[in-house]
Amino acid sequence: MSLLASHTEEMFYTILDNLREAVNVVDTKGYITYVNPSSANYASARVEDMIGKHITEYYPHAALLDVIRDKKPLLDQKMAQGNGRTFIVNAVPLYRQGEFYGGVSTFRDITELDELARTLEYLENELTLSQGSGIFESFIGADGSLRNAIFKAQRSIASVGGPRHSVILGETGTGKTMLAQGMYHFARKIGILKEGAPFVEVNCAQFTNADIAAMEIFGTDKGAFTGAFDKPGLVEVANGGVLFLDEAHALVQHQTMLLKLIESGLVRRMGGRTEHEVDVIIIAASSQNLKEVFLPELYQRLAQYQIELPPLRERSLQEKQQFLEQFVELYCQKAQARYNVRLKVHFTSRAAELLLAAVFDRNVRQFRDVVNASIDAVAPLVNHLSQGHELIKLVVDEEDIPKAMLEEKSVSIEAAEPAAKRESLEELLLSLSALGLGVRKISAELKRRGISLEYYQVAYKLKKLKKDRV
Repeated sequence: MSLLASHTEEMFYTILDNLREAVNVVDTKGYITYVNPSSANYASARVEDMIGKHITEYYPHAALLDVIRDKKPLLDQKMAQGNGRTFIVNAVPLYRQGEFYGGVSTFRDITELDELARTLEYLENELTLSQGSGIFESFIGADGSLRNAIFKAQRSIASVGGPRHSVILGETGTGKTMLAQGMYHFARKIGILKEGAPFVEVNCAQFTNADIAAMEIFGTDKGAFTGAFDKPGLVEVANGGVLFLDEAHALVQHQTMLLKLIESGLVRRMGGRTEHEVDVIIIAASSQNLKEVFLPELYQRLAQYQIELPPLRERSLQEKQQFLEQFVELYCQKAQARYNVRLKVHFTSRAAELLLAAVFDRNVRQFRDVVNASIDAVAPLVNHLSQGHELIKLVVDEEDIPKAMLEEKSVSIEAAEPAAKRESLEELLLSLSALGLGVRKISAELKRRGISLEYYQVAYKLKKLKKDRV
């Protein structure tokens, strides 16, 4: 090895060893060939002890397992560990002269940032909900595009036969969380729930492993597995209130536990022997069609009311204008509360027309982000504010709107697939079954082809297809 190459290698190791991000490198079998101190710290281990060990000894659900299996990168993946921490992970396969020889991952702990983001969104929704005299009156479109959704939401909570479980369907950013919170506040206001009743939200999609999701939702008993301790799940935490399962389509392997909870009002922790009685209203939300994802029995019990929220592109120009005004008002309120700064923001007609005519793939949430970024572009920095905190007038013009944020495209797989290809799924299922493959092998083959169907969904669809063809 040349002197230059030696110095270069030493430089890279110095950089990697001092990164705040954790770094793991594994071979083709998953055995660790390099780990930096940050990763060892997360694993509560020593670097020298981790080298040569299998990655699962320290990270049982490491993203590198998927990378060395599929030889495909995983970028900006949010992953939850069994200890309640959340990480943002990037993992890529490694090649040398075209030959695969392992993978490398970098990750950092974002638990506090994740919790802060959820708290801020929750508080923002609380502020919006508190501004109207009625719970749902503050919803933009309450007497328009959301009229039917609000009617169903009220029915599900205020039925004389008792509050019902419900499902909220809608694209990302259409307001599913806010509607669930509105239903919770409505239940408190009319006396269905007590004043201090909990509202517990869990984003099921943050768990890349179904077992971790089950441990968080249903809890664990000490001794259930190595390192397990007595921990009540979010179901027990939500007792007497509302359990909001956001992105519920991610709950695929433990649906029977959820079904038992709904039918009996009893929950058994993972690995436990005793059952705990709970009384919760379950609201499940998803950007996917839960009827196609859940077991028929579970969907029937859970979706006693199916509430659908329209995407922003289908809402009226008047409602979009109201959203713009609301986002500006919230921006000004935050500036006043945080820095005692009084703002008056005006969007020129050209800027407003551009925003109101744009198509936002992430709907209301993306619209809000674009409005905030547009005001940021003309607002002074905090360190440039004068001591007097006089009224600051801001004018947002067309050139102040971040055009790149308007150009995001995210078409769902189902929407992007040609109709003929979607229709051929039935023939594909039947042909794979005719080859003698079982439902688990069919599920694996479908996933290899980019079609996500769990084995029990395959079994259900095959049974229905064969019955229809008799």
